[in-house]
Amino acid sequence: MTYAPREDRYDRMIYRRCGRSGLLLPAISLGLWHNFGHDTAHATKQAICRTAFDHGITHFDLANNYGPPAGSAEAAFGEILATDFRLHRDELIISSKAGYHMWNGPYGEWGSRKYMIASCDQSLKRMGLDYVDIFYSHRFDPDTPLEETMGALDHIVRSGRAQYVGISSYNSQRTREAVAILKDLGTPLIIHQPSYNILNRWVETDGLKDTLAELGVGSIAFIPLAQGLLTNKYLNGIPAGSRATQGKSLDPKVVEKATASVRKLNDMAAARGQTLAQMALAWVLRNGGITSALIGASRPEQVEDCAAAIRNLDFTSAELALIDAISEEKDINLWARSSSD
Repeated sequence: MTYAPREDRYDRMIYRRCGRSGLLLPAISLGLWHNFGHDTAHATKQAICRTAFDHGITHFDLANNYGPPAGSAEAAFGEILATDFRLHRDELIISSKAGYHMWNGPYGEWGSRKYMIASCDQSLKRMGLDYVDIFYSHRFDPDTPLEETMGALDHIVRSGRAQYVGISSYNSQRTREAVAILKDLGTPLIIHQPSYNILNRWVETDGLKDTLAELGVGSIAFIPLAQGLLTNKYLNGIPAGSRATQGKSLDPKVVEKATASVRKLNDMAAARGQTLAQMALAWVLRNGGITSALIGASRPEQVEDCAAAIRNLDFTSAELALIDAISEEKDINLWARSSSD
């Protein structure tokens, strides 16, 4: 059946300016880190993307190594672009990244000019695109001069491969350095993608959140739901088939350690008239400090639930204090991460 997006889709989402750029991003963006590889039926991927766009989610976030296997998420999204979104390319923000291991040999990861540009070309080919809207350095490379990595991003924009550039998981100091280099090159850094959620506060303790505000750089928080931990999925243990059972990126020990605290957060969400996922997203987006929250989904219904978070982004001071207290329990901030020095 031919896909026709909802005509009221832009009335169902709010859009925020990305730093001091002219780019607007939806408050909720869709990431294809998980559930877009060969381990998920294509019809499911297609339904997730359609549901996202129908809810005004215009930003689809990828990376070269998303799958499994690496590259398969971009290939799958390329098919969806061709079949469903072909007439809507100019309504979409499509991003990709390079930094983690992608192919064998000395040129298949990190931040060299050789790797960054080659990876971008491969991503464009997999997705069938002439350009991506945002291209990121996926992680800081301690062994490559930052000038080389940022210079590669500048070249990627000047050559027409991307419209904007970003960085991911750089700490505050490295972010300042990257912003300065790109400013001198004439290709402003417009966005940073850090991990951030109620249980993972490193962007606050590192000072990154304040740095981004000071420098006028936008932000998109990944794992705002702590890989599903801040949803109703793990309230009663670890269900069969969940991410914590798949040997991927969510350690079952993390789930066990955090369960009691997550249940308290769930009670708080219910009192606010929200699901736990909705409250967790609203918390990330509170006060406009984060431009967009990057969700993942294994079913279209999860996208619908998350999109509804924008209906209530306000918190009382008492609610924020209670969330702070709960998040500090048992040292459950286990996802804290920043770049290498």
